[in-house]
Amino acid sequence: MGKDKQNQNPLGPPCQGEDNCAQLPPVDESASTPSIEKGRAGEGLGFLPYKSNLTKLARANRKNPTAAERKIWHEVLRMRQFADYKFLRQKPIGHFIVDFYCSSLRLVIEIDGDDHAKSIGYDAERTRILGSCGLMVVRYSNHEVMRNISGIYENLVQRISEMSACCSKTAVLPPPV
Repeated sequence: MGKDKQNQNPLGPPCQGEDNCAQLPPVDESASTPSIEKGRAGEGLGFLPYKSNLTKLARANRKNPTAAERKIWHEVLRMRQFADYKFLRQKPIGHFIVDFYCSSLRLVIEIDGDDHAKSIGYDAERTRILGSCGLMVVRYSNHEVMRNISGIYENLVQRISEMSACCSKTAVLPPPV
């Protein structure tokens, strides 16, 4: 997502607007940050740069998920359960750590905690920046995940079918729950 060196990195996502992309870290050719696709060539956007200091925090977040993150991970997203799409947990992207990320769909799923009302402005700006870089951000509340996981599943199926309808690439949808 780094714009400073996007021309040098043809796999970088298409960001619109210099002000949005300036907020994301530039691609550092000498950095040894891992690829988002470990072994799956040709999927997703390729490498999305991120601030390397977020790796340790993301790892800690993966070890201590919220109850809602644990539920959606185990019941919907883990081990390619959702139509064989690979989702990653606590994925650093730019200056952010997103809750769940699927590179082949260019989809970010965020689970908003109980204190979400305090961070609506921050979340909106974060969504705008990630969206300007070709990522679709979907938000669910803790309450929705804990009390309506089948509704979350159906909503994701619907969103992916809408995404595939507007794109030339056909998405394979999961069977109903």
